[in-house]
Amino acid sequence: MSLSQSELKQIEGAIVKLLREEVGPKIKAESGKYLTVYDDKANQVDLVTKSDKNIELIIKARLKELYPTFHFVGEEEYIPGETKIPAEPTFIVDPIDGTTNFIHGFPYSCCSIGLAVGGKSVVGCVFNPHLDQLYHASKGNGAFVNDEPIAVAKRPLTLQKSVVGLEGGADRADSPGSNFDIKMETYKNLLSDKGGFVHGFRSLGSAAMNICYTALGIFDAYWEGGCWAWDVCAGWCILEECGGTMIGGNKGQWDIGIDHRVYFAIRGGCTADEQKKFAEEFWAQTTGDLKY
Repeated sequence: MSLSQSELKQIEGAIVKLLREEVGPKIKAESGKYLTVYDDKANQVDLVTKSDKNIELIIKARLKELYPTFHFVGEEEYIPGETKIPAEPTFIVDPIDGTTNFIHGFPYSCCSIGLAVGGKSVVGCVFNPHLDQLYHASKGNGAFVNDEPIAVAKRPLTLQKSVVGLEGGADRADSPGSNFDIKMETYKNLLSDKGGFVHGFRSLGSAAMNICYTALGIFDAYWEGGCWAWDVCAGWCILEECGGTMIGGNKGQWDIGIDHRVYFAIRGGCTADEQKKFAEEFWAQTTGDLKY
């Protein structure tokens, strides 16, 4: 099933309305109230609250009312080994991305709602109500922050002069060759004066926010392993509509699916050749393949 640009824009508008009127106010009001009341998921730093689950139910109910034939994949109802992303139009939702931030009251939690068709992101909306930043886009229709078009400043893209989004992630098993070890050694290479010598790295604690900041051109790139489709689907569309690109986080992965789990977002405001060279220079600083 294909959707026209006008249909995608209408869906984008419906999601924006839902985020502004129902979801955003709830996230803002409840942030910081779960500092001692939350559950662990995969481990003691992979957290979830009642708000995550309740907000996902609200989003699913509203979207099903509006688009009853569309599929729905949400973080809180995901079943490992069973949940699949079909080719048909599918809403892919993270009710609260940055749950640790949400629990601690750090103002970088957001709601991420994307629509995928044929496994490709075609609509993306990310709302951080704490900072009143609502990023939204649909394929072919441009990208916006609070309804204002995003225009990425044109400037050269080079590794040494870059600011990169990096995260520690929830997978902290520390042993030689582990994902955690590869990440930490790669970060050291990127920062070292004998390696990439990048200007610095930033960590917002939310994949969706990291991608949106890359889309804006505030970050030059965001490299991550361990994310899921609901972490990246919405931001992916926003990034591409800003001239950015999403590739794999491991060397040579130029074409990836939405559920690849290892991602590398690179900003726009430059040429495709610059993006390619940047990716190759960045990959040269990595110390192994991340595997999830």
